[in-house]
Order: sequence, then C-alpha cells, then structure tokens
Amino acid sequence: MNKFSSSMIALALALLVLSSTIFVVDQRSHAIVFALGEVKSVISEPGLHFKLPPPFQNVLFLDKRILTIESPEADRFITAEKKNILVDTYVKWHIVAPKLYYVSFGGDEGRARDRMSQIVKAALNDEITKRTVRDVISGERDKVMTAIRTKVTEEAKQIGVEIVDVRLKRVDYVEQINNSVYDRMKSERMRVANELRSTGFADSEKIRADADKQRVVILAEAYKEAEQTRGAGDAQASQIYAQAFGQNPEFYKFYRSLEAYRSSFKTKNDVLVVDPNSEFFKYFKSPGATGSISAPSKTK
Repeated sequence: MNKFSSSMIALALALLVLSSTIFVVDQRSHAIVFALGEVKSVISEPGLHFKLPPPFQNVLFLDKRILTIESPEADRFITAEKKNILVDTYVKWHIVAPKLYYVSFGGDEGRARDRMSQIVKAALNDEITKRTVRDVISGERDKVMTAIRTKVTEEAKQIGVEIVDVRLKRVDYVEQINNSVYDRMKSERMRVANELRSTGFADSEKIRADADKQRVVILAEAYKEAEQTRGAGDAQASQIYAQAFGQNPEFYKFYRSLEAYRSSFKTKNDVLVVDPNSEFFKYFKSPGATGSISAPSKTK
C-alpha cells in the first residue's frame, strides 16, 4: 500500500512538473519567457509551447488587443489667444514590441497608460498653444489631430507601443468665460447679419432702379412705335382721302360742308349768328335759286 501511494505521489508530482512546462498562447496575447529573471524569448503566435519548469523559466502574458485610454476628466490648455479651453481625448493603442514594452514598464499596464497620457497631453499642449480657439474647434481640427498623432506615434515607438488613433472628443471653454464668449459670438453673428441685410437692401435698390429704367425705355420705345404707326396710318388715310375726293372736288366740298353742319348743330340748343348769304350756307340753298335766301339772323 505504501509502495502504491508513493507511486501515485510520484506520478502526481511528475504530472505537476510536466504541466508547468506547457503553456498556451492565444491570439489575444503576447508571451514573454523568462529564464532566471532574464528575457529568454517572446512568443506572439498562438499555439501550444514548452518551457522549463519554475523557477528555471517563467511566462508573462501581455494583452495584444487594441486598448483605449480615455481622459477621466477634461484637461485645461491655453490657446495662442491666451484663452483657457477644456479638451477631452481618447487614444487607441496596442503593444507591438513586447520586450521593449516590458523593459519600459515591467509589464504594468497602469504605468503604460499613465506614460501615454503624459505623451498625449504634452503633444496637445504643443499644438494648442500655437493655434486659436477657432482653429482648434473647427478650422484646423483635423490638422491638430494629425500633428498630435504624429508626435505621439514617434514617442510611443520608444516604449514598444503603436498608436492606432488619437481623437479630440470635446473642446469647450472654461465656465468662467463661457458667457463672454457667447456674447462675443452673438455680436459677431449680428454684425454679419446686418452686413448681409445691408448688402441685400443695396442689391434690391439696384435691381429696382434697373427695372424702372427698363420700364421707361420700353414705354418710350412703345410710344415711339405707336406714334410712328399712327403717323403712317394718318398719312395713308390722307392719301386715300385725297385720291377719293380728288375724283370729284364738288362732292368733296359738299361732304366737308355736311361734316361742318353736323359739328355745328349737335344739339337743339346750339345757336349760330352768321350771315345767311355766307358761303357756309351754300348747300342750304335751293338748287334752282339764283339769289340769296331770306333767313333770320339767328338760326337754331
């Protein structure tokens, strides 16, 4: 029984020692193998691997996935205009050189996060102090992020880290100057609105004046054409009258006398004081009469 127990204990110890020599690296991790405290090898490919049992060799696993660092609270920066702004950022990063990363931070992810936060803050300060608030918020925001990403990437390489992305989540004024900034923005918008309104009024007056000018020109041209047409019509009418009445002058005189009579005696109240023997009453006389007709000096 004692021999069997000893065999089982020996087998258990052998299995324990054997299990300590086997380790698995999955696709989400890097593995650093240490031999008596020194880095023996770095394994990034997933699979089953072997090592010497502790304390001869040990394994440290590092996260291979893309990690995120978000600022717990907004950091304050000063722009080129000497104005304070609050900036929230986030950084996407992952380990690409496990040995260098371990040498830099001893495998402590918290220390790595603190170091990268300092790098990002320093890069932000360098870029924001060279630009105005308007540039940081909208005008050159993409340029700011590109410059920050470039600086952070260069420094991150020295600690075994690759920066995937750096973004500004929020850029805002500090509370003390918000009201003054809003008032200034409102005044600026009002000034622009008044300028646009004035420009619009000036343009409308210009358009109205041009329309009035065109109206006068069009009416003048129309009146000119109408008068020319009327004159041509009157000339043509006179020519037709002359041709028609030229064939019988006596009939023309008779017709013109009838027109004169019609114009002179439009109503019953019209009165004419003329000599009855005048040429005006030539066609009132009897066709066989040789002398003047007797008529009163007043005719109705």
